[in-house]
Amino acid sequence: MNYFSTRDKTLKFSFKDIFLRGLAPGGGLFLPYEIKKYSKENLKELSQLNYKDLATEIIHNFCKRELNKKELSSLINKSYNGFLENEVVKLKKIGNIHLLELYYGPTLAFKDIAMQLIGNMYDYLQIAKDKIVNIVVATSGDTGSAAIASLSNRKNINLFVLHPHNKISKVQRKIMTTIGGSNIHNIAVEGSFDDCQKIVKDLFNDESFRSKINMSGVNSINWSRIVCQIVYYFYSYFKLQKDNLSFSVPTGNFGDIFAGYVAKKMGLPIDKLIVATNENDILQRVINSGEYKPHTVKPSITPSMDIQVASNFERLLFYILDENDQKVSMLMNDLSLKGSFNLDKEVVKKIKKDFEAVRINDEDTQKIIKNINEKHQFILDPHTATGFGAANKVKGLKNVVVLGTAHPYKFNDTIEKVTGKSLKAPKHLKMYIDKKEKFDIIGNSNLEVKNYILSKIL
Repeated sequence: MNYFSTRDKTLKFSFKDIFLRGLAPGGGLFLPYEIKKYSKENLKELSQLNYKDLATEIIHNFCKRELNKKELSSLINKSYNGFLENEVVKLKKIGNIHLLELYYGPTLAFKDIAMQLIGNMYDYLQIAKDKIVNIVVATSGDTGSAAIASLSNRKNINLFVLHPHNKISKVQRKIMTTIGGSNIHNIAVEGSFDDCQKIVKDLFNDESFRSKINMSGVNSINWSRIVCQIVYYFYSYFKLQKDNLSFSVPTGNFGDIFAGYVAKKMGLPIDKLIVATNENDILQRVINSGEYKPHTVKPSITPSMDIQVASNFERLLFYILDENDQKVSMLMNDLSLKGSFNLDKEVVKKIKKDFEAVRINDEDTQKIIKNINEKHQFILDPHTATGFGAANKVKGLKNVVVLGTAHPYKFNDTIEKVTGKSLKAPKHLKMYIDKKEKFDIIGNSNLEVKNYILSKIL
């Protein structure tokens, strides 16, 4: 399997190449030359598999040259054997909606599903065998802790995690800043997640610096993240065996829901993919009007969605624009130089064949949490609550699965305020909550981040 860039189809990279690089030269995102499409007969065969075997079959399509099925299966089992749920994820019926619980990994967030496997892939692919790899990642709350849990104390790997200072939940921050080994460096940037993400992208685009430090990345712009997330869309469909199945996905950087789009391209009969956003609603605006214009980030009770530049939307644009890399490149240049771009009506129409987008504000999110708790004695985290809200606002859908992205304990302050209940820390996290935190606060500057990284590795 070879890969190209959304901004240059002439480029050719292996899975190992794109795994290490994360971001394509010139700022584009990697996509595979081929996406396998399963027939109805193929889907029937896949439906008999457990989660880990299903993951092996689907992920193998994207890394055949580097890993045979037996090797990949061993890595997947090693990655998921420590999860609290044997099947990795779990479906639950709440009212008329199915909840897909994705938070049984070590840091209680869906990011663990991809990140645990990625950590083991670094070892197996021997990417860090002969030369130290310096991984730089931006997080809006959960990616950082998942990466730390996966990569802490690994040989020949340093991890630098950038999070927006005072803009994530206390528990999210503590899980990040208390569990790391000596190879982990936490950086609190005085800015938003978008600022953190821009710094990371700029560092990747600085070929001299990237090469100098042997830089790698594990944000959702890394294709390997998307690949791992495709699996649970298939798993949900097979478990429910319902036609016209739709998915409502709490969405920030567009990675998790784009995995659903790839699943549909692979033959999974998905009806609609519902983008659930908070008040930082750039995705809702572009999908409904065609205008992609970032606003100032507004802090919310759903901090992992406090994003105004959804990087993975570029991957969708590539397919919606009939795989025209030049058009994608022009739009991205407009975004960079003019601060926005606009899609014409026909393009918007094509997007809406597969997607709906709904904005759920903080007030409504709190009402949803309270209502679900009172009616069903179940507590949702705020992000998952937006998924419920969005699902109920889209009319005409028969069967909806909401992706449960995080354990509610990670947002305990909000839960206690809304429900009057203070959740107890899960056993495997309790040991971290009162430990001393370790992180450095630095300014919103490429140069400051560069100098910080160099000071730790040279």
